[in-house]
Amino acid sequence: MTPSRTPSTTPSTFVDHYPADLGPEDADITNHDTYVQGVPHATFARLRAEDPVHWTEEADGAGFWSILRYDDALAVSRDVETFTSSRGIRLEEMDAEQTEARRTMMEMDPPEHTRLRRLVNKGFTRRTVETFEASIRELVGEVLDAALVADEFDFVHEIAEELPMRMLGRLLGTDDEDGRRLVAWGDALLGNTDPDFTDFPVDLTDTEQFRMVPFRSPAALEIFQYAQHQAADRRRCPRDDIITKLLAPTIDGDPLSDLEFNNFFTLLVAAGNDTTRYTMTHGMWVLLNHPQLWQAWRADPSLTSTAVEEILRTGSVTMHFRRTATKDLEMRGSRIRAGDKVVIWYVAADHDPEAFEQPFRFDLARASNDHMAFGRNGPHLCLGAWLARMEIRLVFEELIKRVERVESAGPISRLRSNFISGIKQLPVRVA
Repeated sequence: MTPSRTPSTTPSTFVDHYPADLGPEDADITNHDTYVQGVPHATFARLRAEDPVHWTEEADGAGFWSILRYDDALAVSRDVETFTSSRGIRLEEMDAEQTEARRTMMEMDPPEHTRLRRLVNKGFTRRTVETFEASIRELVGEVLDAALVADEFDFVHEIAEELPMRMLGRLLGTDDEDGRRLVAWGDALLGNTDPDFTDFPVDLTDTEQFRMVPFRSPAALEIFQYAQHQAADRRRCPRDDIITKLLAPTIDGDPLSDLEFNNFFTLLVAAGNDTTRYTMTHGMWVLLNHPQLWQAWRADPSLTSTAVEEILRTGSVTMHFRRTATKDLEMRGSRIRAGDKVVIWYVAADHDPEAFEQPFRFDLARASNDHMAFGRNGPHLCLGAWLARMEIRLVFEELIKRVERVESAGPISRLRSNFISGIKQLPVRVA
């Protein structure tokens, strides 16, 4: 495909090699510990150039094909007949019983996927989300004003976690005081390999007793109990919220089973906070390291829309999703067999020089930016894409109004995960 063109712009709106260290060229991309030091972009760049459909060995699995170029990632994402989601979307291999017990709409292909997505899809369309702007902006103002009372604070805890948490509660129709529990549960699910977030990291402890629940996490059992309590409340008194919509009959006239409802609710909790939080934090981390970008953005707020897309592209917080080949095929000379795991590395595709001119340039004004942070077009396009965009946009719009200068106030800490790229702590000092 033709690379996106970077517009003529003043130097202050971009920086080259925004992660100063691209990491080693021989990193183990399956190892969770690798990502504590940052995304191994140099390794992905080497593989993308030398072996873009790369057979990747696993210490505790059968191995998988890594899809590393943008065009291939896009093709695999769209071809749901050849590359199914029904066998799982993570590297973990599950038997038929586990797969059935843990299925959400993400582990389904159309038309099953469509049946569940339609229950809540209207609440997340661009048109609907745009009606939320005034209320979200007000909420952003409350969050920022509370955080900015202090000169130094953890950006993650005080801002990037706070806003999505409160938005999730409003969408679900849950009480604000329940927000901390929802966030902790979501962290334990998506951070199920990080000892800071769970007492049962899946590769460090025995999680066999949790093999039948999402993410092999005991947090899922707590979420199930909470979900059933919320469902009972909505059956007594329906509201205009997502939980009430999930309890309505599907397009075929049948309501979700308790298991389907529990798993869907768990998916919303897992996805409704962490990915947006980590994307905001990635953006702030880049700005901390390159203060000229902060000043350029403050000087020209019209950069916001393109800046948000660049934050999304360069962050690629959900680093991969897995598919399973349904038939034998050849791709770039590699022979993929039916039943093989095929892993789309969005974080590699979003830094493909064949798709993005100077992919390691962070450009606030990048004009053409068809990144895959949300999976791009297709049945599995992220349900909350427009809401996430708005939350990120409004946070930075309101921050650049309030803050003249921002700088690092201490070391950062990264999530131990080969699935989600996230900064857990980001101490900042503001003026």
